[in-house]
Amino acid sequence: MKKIVIFYSLDGNTRFIAENIAKTIDADLLELKLKKEINSKGFMKYFWAGKSVMTKANPELLPIDKNVQEYDLLVIGTPVWAFTYAPALNTFFEQNTIKNKKVALFCCHGGQKGPVFKKMKEALIGNEILSEIDFQEPLKNDHVKNIEKAEHWAENIIKSL
Repeated sequence: MKKIVIFYSLDGNTRFIAENIAKTIDADLLELKLKKEINSKGFMKYFWAGKSVMTKANPELLPIDKNVQEYDLLVIGTPVWAFTYAPALNTFFEQNTIKNKKVALFCCHGGQKGPVFKKMKEALIGNEILSEIDFQEPLKNDHVKNIEKAEHWAENIIKSL
């Protein structure tokens, strides 16, 4: 079974979890990167993120070097922006037809996760969603605990296949 962890990360939290999941299940890693990265800090970063979500932005991504059609299991991660997934995933979902795949979802957030998983599932109709998990600020909170949580979750996904 061919596995890949696909993610977007602004502050590094989602990257931290994605790297640990990929290592645990021996998966390829695909980081979605914006062609024009966000340089904002503090409040302006949150304002920009909220505006991007509300306008359903599809930011341009740098080219990706993986063909998602070649993978059986997709683990998809995002930071939570205004209770949904980051706009980079809008672009990714629009550019890549994802159907008949086994998919697991994770998110990182500073407050509430809200309906992020519901919205991701709506974007991924036609796939088998295996599991979902969230992490609250894993870089600020107990690193070891979050790594163990991610590893345990990823191992259980593989056992369930």
